[in-house]
Amino acid sequence: MVETEEETEVKEEIKTLQSEERQTIVHCTVGDDYAYRVWPSTFLIEHGSHRRAKLIMAYNISFAPQWTINDGKGFTLIFEGLSKSCAVFDLKEIIPQDGGFEIVGIPRNKTDVYTVNF
Repeated sequence: MVETEEETEVKEEIKTLQSEERQTIVHCTVGDDYAYRVWPSTFLIEHGSHRRAKLIMAYNISFAPQWTINDGKGFTLIFEGLSKSCAVFDLKEIIPQDGGFEIVGIPRNKTDVYTVNF
């Protein structure tokens, strides 16, 4: 079966949308039971370009100013997709006080799913 030009264009558009909607998932493990929160000013910052991937969603943790008592299960952060050229990035919570989340020098992988330990 031969595709029509319109069918080919639709498939290309779908591929483009899929690549534009890439996400980076960071599973965060934590030690003891403790209260945590994440600020919306948490980013993945690409080495080289310094491009910031924004935090989109957070699971099992509250956004500041609320707090979540974490029972050691950790939490998951969903960010915008990293640039295709990105090889290494940092996770930084940029906040007006001490104690923000920060993991530097995370090497990029093919799945864009990561686990970090705080």
